[in-house]
Amino acid sequence: MAIKTGIAPDSWGVWFPEHEKQPQWWRCLDEMKVAGYEGCEIGPWGYMPNEDPKVLKHALEARGLTLVGATEGGNYLDDVNVEQMLKDIDDIAALLKHFPSAKYIVLLPPMYTNLETGELEMNPELTEEEWAKYCANVQKCADRCAEHGLEGLFHPHVDSHVQTEAQIDRFLQDTTVNLCFDTGHHVYGGGEPISYYKKHADRIPYIHLKDCDLAVKAKMDENKWSFAKAVTEDIMVEPGKGSIDFAVFHQALVDAGYDGWCVVEQDLFPVKSFDVPLEKAAAGRENLRKAGF
Repeated sequence: MAIKTGIAPDSWGVWFPEHEKQPQWWRCLDEMKVAGYEGCEIGPWGYMPNEDPKVLKHALEARGLTLVGATEGGNYLDDVNVEQMLKDIDDIAALLKHFPSAKYIVLLPPMYTNLETGELEMNPELTEEEWAKYCANVQKCADRCAEHGLEGLFHPHVDSHVQTEAQIDRFLQDTTVNLCFDTGHHVYGGGEPISYYKKHADRIPYIHLKDCDLAVKAKMDENKWSFAKAVTEDIMVEPGKGSIDFAVFHQALVDAGYDGWCVVEQDLFPVKSFDVPLEKAAAGRENLRKAGF
């Protein structure tokens, strides 16, 4: 059994393929290595170089980093958007076939609130018909991943239609899609990640390590902040600095025989300074090391 620890570009404030408030991809990879991580994801499709796999392969090998997977997201209630997601999955898979270590594509759902303003953009409650369509389209995306020999994993998310434990339970019941289990998003949604992992360990082959500061979450709810605003107020903190006991979580993984990657994903967009992510990533790595990772 081996638990390996990686990190995602999200921890450098990377939410988009390109944005002036995000560091360049090579700086991100440099600092992942300096902070002490073994592997990484490629972040939003288009952030890392993807036209020639030899470029990315050389960049990762030069830094001793293992590529673990990629992400793709969209609105599962919009058939046109789902078709675009399927095309992206094909393109991502074409790149990942050059990296045998990269087995996963994380499937992200849409938020029903506006990222910047916090205003509702979708009804938080789905009808039975909408729920069936949502699940069917996630399943379609996961099945497309499987056609390429990859596993598409659904990622429950802040302010999405699958974020509470009851919603996740229902999703697991209505699909065969396994989870990318994000500990911070789980806390944000009112759940308890350690007991939930124990309950569904057989459906969780891949984990995002994230910590949530519940005091900031309370302020967010009181002031009706958007998620982007809450991120600038440090709602998601380095693992070990928030509400989760990662030593206990690590023991739960050991007890379940977890064999795979745990990838740190600390929401930071927009970073106050490009010097911030490395400091936080290194602190989070040290906290996780003390917890057994």
